[in-house]
Amino acid sequence: MGSDWIGQQGISPLHYIDGERVASAETFELFSPIDQHVLGRVAQASDAQADAAVAAAGRAFPGWAALGAEGRLPYLRRFGEEIGKRGDLLCLTESTDAGVLLSRMRHGIVPRAMLNITFFAEAALTLQDKVIETPQAIHRVRHDPAGVCVIITPWNAPLMLSTWKVGPALASGNTVVVKPPEWAPLTCSLLADAAHDAGLPPGVFNVVQGRGATTGARLVANPDIARISFTGSVATARIIASAAGANLVPCSLELGGKSPFIVLEDADLDTAAATGALMYRNATQVCLAGTRFLVHERVRDAFVERMRAIVEQLVVGDPRDEATEVGPIIHPRQIERVTSYVERAKAAGVTLLWGGEPDRFGALYYKPTMLADVAPDAEIVQEEVFGPVLTLQTFADDSEAVRLANDSAYGLGGVCYGEESHATAIADRVRTGFIWVNSFGIRDLAAPFGGRGQSGIGREGGAWSFEFFSDVKDVVIPKQPFKPSFSHR
Repeated sequence: MGSDWIGQQGISPLHYIDGERVASAETFELFSPIDQHVLGRVAQASDAQADAAVAAAGRAFPGWAALGAEGRLPYLRRFGEEIGKRGDLLCLTESTDAGVLLSRMRHGIVPRAMLNITFFAEAALTLQDKVIETPQAIHRVRHDPAGVCVIITPWNAPLMLSTWKVGPALASGNTVVVKPPEWAPLTCSLLADAAHDAGLPPGVFNVVQGRGATTGARLVANPDIARISFTGSVATARIIASAAGANLVPCSLELGGKSPFIVLEDADLDTAAATGALMYRNATQVCLAGTRFLVHERVRDAFVERMRAIVEQLVVGDPRDEATEVGPIIHPRQIERVTSYVERAKAAGVTLLWGGEPDRFGALYYKPTMLADVAPDAEIVQEEVFGPVLTLQTFADDSEAVRLANDSAYGLGGVCYGEESHATAIADRVRTGFIWVNSFGIRDLAAPFGGRGQSGIGREGGAWSFEFFSDVKDVVIPKQPFKPSFSHR
């Protein structure tokens, strides 16, 4: 893997602003988590370039909004098609610069990225005026485009999460400025190529690369933006929310998770254990993974035995290899974070069931790990590690299971295994944005996605995305001639 891998693959390292590629005086180095080889250098936006992207999106907004949902549909269908044409390169690129499993990219993420664009483009056709009729008037409720939307995506799933936000934003009639993650920006650059070849008018779709503390901060502080959609850490979300608050810009914040994985006494332990092993996919760099295992004390040993047998067979390795099931940690700073959490937990006296150390495959690989006998208030239980480290606690009855599940500042997702009616009753009591019963990872673009507490603000998906990316307006038409009067009678 050479130092000019980006150029060899035909990926532009430049920004995409107002329909053109734009260079910067400053650049930053990008390397692959697979083996830490340098991939090349990527443009680092200046403040002026961040401002220029917002200005370009602002100029393009009136024309794009005026097209209406039907007028935007052909553009967005072509956008989805252009993403599909780049499928192989998108798979290789995100696997190389973010460490995502190539098999997962090919069979799940690229098809989903295409659907993220076309689903919302077609769903926008249903945003007809809703009529509310009262004795006094007819209320026509409209969804008007909001304006320029800044979209900031994380490094663990840049392609999927960028398109998940861009799709409804563009379909609603907004224009967008995407700020990719600095550790994995390349698939967003390829999205710009797809948008360009789909014929999206200049300024409708922009990509500005750079560090979050500089480029991201400049974008979210711009008074000319109408919406901010962010997925990432709680700490960064607080900074973004503060900047947005100064200009009263609405935010959608999809943040971290420390989700419970509940195994009831009447659960199918084989299926639960197999699902539990899936939590190590993408090296558990997945916000919605169930990382706090809560297992009924009577089935604890049987469950651990079954899950251990599966985990011991997991293949840690190069994510470009179809046989690999657990890939690398994204960055040296992140693996240092993961390692320090585990070492502190071991020093505190937890029981190490498996893993607990770096994997010999490479410098940024860590063994799938399970820690037991952890105190409910331990940092390893309460704080998001964002690496292949799970914890296991036991409970004696349903009330304790619910109490432990809800003992978290987070509230994103959850999993509950057990007899269906029993598991559903428990799921109803868990404070979280969503929870899977006897399953994991089932998603539909029409369904809501988001969390409670420190897991975020707002919901994405279906009508919830359109509500966020639109200005909802009530046009009131009286049924009888209106007669102005100061009288209260």
